[in-house]
Amino acid sequence: MSAKPWGGAFDEKTDPLVEKFTESISFDHRLAPVDIRGSQAHARMLTKVGLLSEQECQLIVATLDTIGGEIARGEMEWKTELEDIHMHIESALIQRIGDVGRKLHTGRSRNDQVSTDLKLYVRECLTQLDQLLLELQRAFVDRCDGDADVVLPGFTHLQRAQPVMAAHYWLAYCEKFQRDRDRLADCLKRVNVLPLGAAALAGTSLPIDRHESAQLLGFVADDLSPAVAANSLDVSSDRDFLAEAIFDMSLIAVHLSGWAEEWILWCTTEFGFLKLPDAYTTGSSIMPQKRNPDVLELIRGKSARVIADVTQILTLLKGLPLAYNRDLQEDKLAFFDAFDTVYACVELAPRVVRRAKLQLESINARLEEGFLDATTLMEYLISRGVPMRTGHEVVGKLVRLCESKGCKLAELSLPELQVACDKIEADVSNYVGVRNVVARLSSFGSGGRNPVLERVASWKSRLQS
Repeated sequence: MSAKPWGGAFDEKTDPLVEKFTESISFDHRLAPVDIRGSQAHARMLTKVGLLSEQECQLIVATLDTIGGEIARGEMEWKTELEDIHMHIESALIQRIGDVGRKLHTGRSRNDQVSTDLKLYVRECLTQLDQLLLELQRAFVDRCDGDADVVLPGFTHLQRAQPVMAAHYWLAYCEKFQRDRDRLADCLKRVNVLPLGAAALAGTSLPIDRHESAQLLGFVADDLSPAVAANSLDVSSDRDFLAEAIFDMSLIAVHLSGWAEEWILWCTTEFGFLKLPDAYTTGSSIMPQKRNPDVLELIRGKSARVIADVTQILTLLKGLPLAYNRDLQEDKLAFFDAFDTVYACVELAPRVVRRAKLQLESINARLEEGFLDATTLMEYLISRGVPMRTGHEVVGKLVRLCESKGCKLAELSLPELQVACDKIEADVSNYVGVRNVVARLSSFGSGGRNPVLERVASWKSRLQS
């Protein structure tokens, strides 16, 4: 018999095909650093409660450090018969220090061990993503000063709607990514609850101190008290935190995809709003003139993978009875894929944002097209006592008149305007035309010049802290 950690009651060797089928070392080896951290904390806790001596603890901790260094340098051979990263590390430990190494697993199971490893790993990943999103927000805010006088058409249904400051677009993405960061922070509250010590499913009769383990591993609540999972049966099966983290990443991917789609449109000849840097585009193998937005297209495309990872984890969990089931081995694949994909996208995005250039000549040449001032003209009528729906109808008729004449609202004569509504006076000239509209948009959060400049200042202050 091979030396399986669970093989005492077995008379027959595991079929090599089963070993190949059931291994997870091919993908969970990336958990090695957090597995070692968790094991070292567990050893220190066992020492505090008298289940290990101080000398044994020091030997275990030091040997685990050595093993961790070897793994980091690529010196450990992965073996399918050892199944996963936990067994590889424990086997290496026992090979080196014998019975002392065999004591490490006291008071825990692989069930709570892997859950602890995952939470430590997820905590690190979400913290990394938060920092990348912060850098992306800063990239958008840093654009605002240079684009301070630029006005862009805002769209609904991809039809020109109302004008807004370019900075209003940039801050819209800051808002989206701030919600993403807030969700990551909220998810960390569920991640930051210690499973270790719940053992297989029922806890242990040994005098372990799970709160000590929580302190050692940084599993603390907002009030700095240890945060420890309170139901051992739940611990073995709980992957809510993983599903939540993957969903949060999927929404980051969706926001990135929406931004990418918009900029893909903007850099077309038809829009002509934006020029992407050559370093973030590719050419055509046959058409010499092409600059293809492949980076943005792949950001848009890769969002599908992350969305699929949400489906995978939820489908995996939906039919599992308490407590642990081997199905949960597959949970890591969804998280690893979602994290790797989102990380790569968010890492690139700030570089594209900082170096892309607005095509001001092209933008300004067509800025007055599409009756972007129609809504403000309607609001002018409202301010003169005209009911909103009546004002809407009046301006609609004026738009139709302009379309028939091939002109803009600002080009209609005062008599023509007064035929449509006798409430219109000469001061209407201050309400039509894109620049006038932007100067008049004043409600909090609007795309007008003054509200946008206020929000830019607010975001600068917020992102510095």
